[in-house]
Amino acid sequence: MCAEAEEKVYQALRQAGIAYTRRTHPPVFTVEEAEREWGTIPGAHCKNLFLRNKKGNHHYLVILLSAKRVDIRLLERLLGEDRLSFGSAERLKERLGLEAGAVSPFGLLHDHSQAVRVVIDQDLKTYEQVSFHPNVNTATITLGVADFQRFLTSCGNPTRCLAFPA
Repeated sequence: MCAEAEEKVYQALRQAGIAYTRRTHPPVFTVEEAEREWGTIPGAHCKNLFLRNKKGNHHYLVILLSAKRVDIRLLERLLGEDRLSFGSAERLKERLGLEAGAVSPFGLLHDHSQAVRVVIDQDLKTYEQVSFHPNVNTATITLGVADFQRFLTSCGNPTRCLAFPA
């Protein structure tokens, strides 16, 4: 399944005419582990959080610079939610087709109903390139910010940019 999920990313990027570079590395499950592998990988490095609201009827993919922290209470206010928490591994698999430790914006390729809401750190726009897992945590791909935005638009999920404090 992992190889299929990864290949689906490359196929989608090729079809959209989006150039990318790919680097392999040992499996990483946290930002701290990933930082040890990012040495020569260019671009803004991101962390991706899969969240759900209290009722479980809204799901969010939060994409922000890896060095930033999310103030969940502030995010709840900005999104108009009463309580946010991390989505379970089952919800992650169901909504984005991903395994824990491999959360990635490219999981949106599996969200055919476009139900997952995307929240992006506005500071990503200040970089030329961004880097993400290609739906597996044994590789990182880098692509241009404009191309990443094109990819997100093509997925059709509701997307919102917010300021996350440094």
